[in-house]
Amino acid sequence: MVRDLVFEIGTEEIPAAYMPETIEDIAWLARQKLEEAGLEYEGLTSTGTPRRLVLYLSGLAETQPDSVREVKGPKSKQAYDEDGEPTRAALGFARAQGVKVEDLQLKKVGEAVHVFAVKRETGQATPAILPGLLEDLVQSLGFPKSMRWGYGQMRFARPIRWLLALYGSEVIPVELENVQADRYTYGHRFLVEEPVVINEAGEYFGRLEEAFVIVDHQRRQDIIRQQVIEAAAARGYRPMDNEKLLREVNFLLEYPTAFMGEFSSEYLNLPVEVLTTSMIEHQRYFPVFAKDGGLQPGFIGVRNGDSYNIDEVKEGNERVLRARLEDALFFYREDTQEPLGDKVELLKNVVYQARLGTVYAKVARLQDTAAFIGEELGFEHQQTIRRAAYLCKADLETNMVYEFPELQGIMGRYYAHSSGEDAEVAEAIFEHYLPRFAGDQLPSTRAGIAVSLAEKLDNLVGNFCIGVKPTGSQDPYALRRQALGIVNIILNRGLSLDLNQTIQQVYCGFAPVDPDLSAEETTSQVLEFILQRMRVLLLERGFSYDVLDAVLAVPEGDILRVHHRIQALSQFKHHPGFEDLMVVFNRCHNLARKAEQTEVDETIFTTEEEQTLYDRLQAEAPDMQVWLRNGEFEEYLAALTGLRPVVDALFEAVMIMDKDEAVRANRLGLLRWISSLFLDFADFTKLN
Repeated sequence: MVRDLVFEIGTEEIPAAYMPETIEDIAWLARQKLEEAGLEYEGLTSTGTPRRLVLYLSGLAETQPDSVREVKGPKSKQAYDEDGEPTRAALGFARAQGVKVEDLQLKKVGEAVHVFAVKRETGQATPAILPGLLEDLVQSLGFPKSMRWGYGQMRFARPIRWLLALYGSEVIPVELENVQADRYTYGHRFLVEEPVVINEAGEYFGRLEEAFVIVDHQRRQDIIRQQVIEAAAARGYRPMDNEKLLREVNFLLEYPTAFMGEFSSEYLNLPVEVLTTSMIEHQRYFPVFAKDGGLQPGFIGVRNGDSYNIDEVKEGNERVLRARLEDALFFYREDTQEPLGDKVELLKNVVYQARLGTVYAKVARLQDTAAFIGEELGFEHQQTIRRAAYLCKADLETNMVYEFPELQGIMGRYYAHSSGEDAEVAEAIFEHYLPRFAGDQLPSTRAGIAVSLAEKLDNLVGNFCIGVKPTGSQDPYALRRQALGIVNIILNRGLSLDLNQTIQQVYCGFAPVDPDLSAEETTSQVLEFILQRMRVLLLERGFSYDVLDAVLAVPEGDILRVHHRIQALSQFKHHPGFEDLMVVFNRCHNLARKAEQTEVDETIFTTEEEQTLYDRLQAEAPDMQVWLRNGEFEEYLAALTGLRPVVDALFEAVMIMDKDEAVRANRLGLLRWISSLFLDFADFTKLN
């Protein structure tokens, strides 16, 4: 027989950001604990609203299945004497396992025969198992931040106010922090005053929907999406497609009703980003656009409740948004009263990092670093790059960015245009923050690229040189994102930049800070950190870990060249000559590791094969070094592969480890020469 189980944890409002991961965690933990308990079920669903987390099991078996457990005991020779009578060892084992000694069984394990206690255990009834299982499930949940309440010791995202646990129609006696489970739950906070009685698990979702709670978060999100689209379409508009906002709104309410609000078209004179940020970040509204793409003076709000007095709700929301937009309009007018450049001096009062000084000092470093990068990359118009670096942080001192920090860079671009700055300077002010997240756009202007790389390298070098590095999940200055941004810009824009040299240049700007690490230590650690981010990125792009590890074991500052080496070796792994390549490397490297001398003296060759290999290396090695230096990696690998016939001939003709010490050392020197040609490209020992 089977029954359905519904388990609801009723709480005060849980932050919307916690909900998606928590719902997944409940399902994962429940599957794990049900498997450990040996309880079979047909289906498992986890869901929730801001006020409740729900686990629903369909077809949960009423008992555990019976089980047979075999416990290995002593060897038969120890368990029975010569007459076949049980010894003290057998008697003690049987007593410890709770079985009769005559019920012990003999079984072969490997070469030996042991006695076994075979224990048949009857499965427990599910209602007896569930209280402990469900309590353990709740206590196993983790949150970004948790809290205690009252005088209890339990920690949870928010205080637990009620519990509902029904197995079929039977209440399961779960208890957490003096809250005992029952068959009562609660509907919408404002629309239903009395508790909702659930008589049987199967009626849970329907009874709550009657009480203005749509528990299924996926269904609730689909309803919100459809309501928002329909509300916008009724005016001939389309809503902003914003999945992050949709998810957040979904976990802010239990019963959605969308409505269309409006604001004065006067506010459309503000930058679009100001309007959408005011609506999205502060009010959780969906901006609306005309079919041709222009932002319209309206928004879609979603009420937590039914349509009763919806016009009053709409008017209230319009008043709130109007006040915010009026503030934004005032800020914009005030900020554009003076040129953006006048704000730079004010950055002397803004601390970037306690030891690294002010943002003004950072801006001074960025000008030098961006100009250096621009020169290394062959970018013209150095004054444009310097001007962009000088102004890139100025909007931090504007009223608008103070009120809307997420608009930094965006407002800088607008204010630079209104101040009459060069178009590339204005664009670079915005672009120097790019990319801001995975999949974000990359800087496209030359000034934007130079200042963006300068900004990210300044952040990395500054923090590393004073010992501030990411540890585990802790990365307060988002240094991993900065390093990944550098990799993305360089690889996607095809930029050849020596990061060793650039990092050392950046380090010089921190001389007044008195760094804890030397220039060499900082350069080594920062480059290694960037290369590790590159490894993560390329793993996601499908490159095999062994190729990445092999190439990254031979690091260099130009990560574009590193990427090209990875591509070349990855492609060559599928080449017919790859087997020959690895044969040459393995035969030479395995013996060359024992070599102490690197010089080769052709006057002590004893065979024609030694001379032939030496002449081949003398003729081809200089060209190979040119190919390696010029990035002609396919030719380099092909040349190494082509050595197989002469290497095979050498191994067939001579014993490398000759009794004569000089001859042996000379032959090992030849192999070491070949091995070094491989290891200049990658550590081939890491390849599968």
